Amino acid sequence: MRLVIARCSVDYAGRLSAHLPLATRLLMVKGDGSLLIHSDGGSYKPLNWMSPPCTLEVGVPDDDAREAGVDAVWTVTHKKTADRLTVSIHEVLHDSEHELGVDPGLQKDGVESHLQKLLAEQIERLGDGYRLVRREYMTAIGPVDILATDADGASVAVELKRRGDIDGVEQLTRYLELMNRDPLLAPVQGVFAAQEIKPQARTLAEDRGIRCVVLDYDDMRGVDSGVPTLF
Repeated sequence: MRLVIARCSVDYAGRLSAHLPLATRLLMVKGDGSLLIHSDGGSYKPLNWMSPPCTLEVGVPDDDAREAGVDAVWTVTHKKTADRLTVSIHEVLHDSEHELGVDPGLQKDGVESHLQKLLAEQIERLGDGYRLVRREYMTAIGPVDILATDADGASVAVELKRRGDIDGVEQLTRYLELMNRDPLLAPVQGVFAAQEIKPQARTLAEDRGIRCVVLDYDDMRGVDSGVPTLF
């Protein structure tokens, strides 16, 4: 990654036109070829940027630009749309390059895979007599998070989300349609489980005969949530 702090002006031409007047800014050139232009405010959002695939060319300013104090011109062109970002550099205050290596990605606590593992180990949270058949039960359109049986031995398909919305209900509905065609599984009930379920998703699920279960992730891990209780 290359980090340049420079006094510059910026012009964007393409589907729209935009201009940033002369000011001191951070220019971030990433390894994937993207260019992001930041000010000292606005949190994480750049003032302007060009996403890959794009090319960056450093050119010499013409006579008029040089007389206006421009030392170099960066031209970033998108390979597919031909949109163009032109950065006129007046003064470079800092210029450094850093090798960051391969990023392992964001690791979130409480993601669906963790919930799936915990619920598989604590399947009784769905009700007395529930038994785990397997995790990641494969269907023709993808894996159901958990296949279980209830106290009567009937099949139960469980779809897990951190935040349950309508898309999750639709996903489980498609799984149920396929699984109920299998005479070895049918009839298959559905359980939509999440740390939080949106009202619209709950309404849709219950209308389709799918049971909703809200999971307390801290309680499943045996961690005190910090919320005072009476007992």
